[in-house]
Amino acid sequence: MQIKNIREILAEGKSYIELGDSIQASEKLYKAAEEAVKTLSQVYANGVWKEIAEKGRWTSPLLFRAVIEIARNLKNEEIRHYWNTAWTLHVEGFHEGRLEIDYVKEEARDIEELVKLAEIGIDK
Repeated sequence: MQIKNIREILAEGKSYIELGDSIQASEKLYKAAEEAVKTLSQVYANGVWKEIAEKGRWTSPLLFRAVIEIARNLKNEEIRHYWNTAWTLHVEGFHEGRLEIDYVKEEARDIEELVKLAEIGIDK
């Protein structure tokens, strides 16, 4: 996915925040984070990327493994924090519908940072 498309998903998530829809905001923010991880993994998680090429699809365990490899290779542990935020939004915000909009709004910053890292990462 192109970074432009990831930015569009992020913007859509933010628009749901403005509408007060924490469930859809959580899902769109998670999707932006997921796509950012997939993008970063092409460069910084070669082992996972090769497995994806063989399997033909992503799984949750592969996303988590990619995050660990990306964090190690970039020497940036914040990536794991950003991913944990995304996962919380996905599970507690989207699937369970337990997160209030103010919480989702605050956590959107972590997703923005992860998307920025993907932008930088693909430019290298």
